Amino acid sequence: MSPLPSPGAERPAGPPSIPALVRTRVRAAVRRPSRITPEEAGTRALTLRLCSLMLQYPDAGLTSGRDELTAAVEALPPSPAAGRLTAFTTWLAGREPEALERHYVEVFDLRRRSGLYLTYYLHGDTRRRGMALLTLAQRYRAAGWDTDGGELPDHLPVVLEFAALAGPGGGEAPLRQHRRGLELIHRALADCDSPYRHVLAALLTLLPPPTEADRAAVARLVAEGPPNEEVGLDPYGTYGGGEFAPPGTFVPPMPAPPSRVPPAPASRTEGPR
Repeated sequence: MSPLPSPGAERPAGPPSIPALVRTRVRAAVRRPSRITPEEAGTRALTLRLCSLMLQYPDAGLTSGRDELTAAVEALPPSPAAGRLTAFTTWLAGREPEALERHYVEVFDLRRRSGLYLTYYLHGDTRRRGMALLTLAQRYRAAGWDTDGGELPDHLPVVLEFAALAGPGGGEAPLRQHRRGLELIHRALADCDSPYRHVLAALLTLLPPPTEADRAAVARLVAEGPPNEEVGLDPYGTYGGGEFAPPGTFVPPMPAPPSRVPPAPASRTEGPR
């Protein structure tokens, strides 16, 4: 029999306990998608690609293909994601192109809380965001995928297209990494009652469920916003629809002017809401 260690002596590290092994394996299973059949993989890739298309600016090419988009969603097997995408295509089909353009600019270009650039939510306006963008671009190149440089690599439609092409493992890793940001975007879209909330909800059904740590981090993002290295910002800037923010409320920095400004109808005379 081995002698007992003296009080205060360091105990030798033994093998992991059974509960520790179980916790490790459960965590690993939650963080990666389970094994799926080729048919399920194809449906998953199509769903991701449809989400990517729906979150792109509704230009003439996209609006002219609304019937095909609706048909593709209707062909999906029944699922929570398919139901959400059906709700979105119903709204998309019933709106005039100019109205779609205005709504897109309002919710994605003019509101930082629902912007589609994922690294902002994780790193904010810090130097770490530049490194994250570089790492993401290198991931794409390593997989042999060329984004054509039309958008930053963290733009959600770009990330979704890569996930659809590269598959559930490494292809969806950026989505899993930025799950908290996706949750915040969905919450912001739901708060303003945007039909785009259905697309984010569909996407979230494909990802691992949020942990308690995820929920706490999202709550902190809502209250404080992402990290920011800038100093001297006025804490009483305009917030939301133009009202003044109370002390301690996260006030997003002013966004850059949108690159796409849809033409305003001649009959519209009232001011901004």
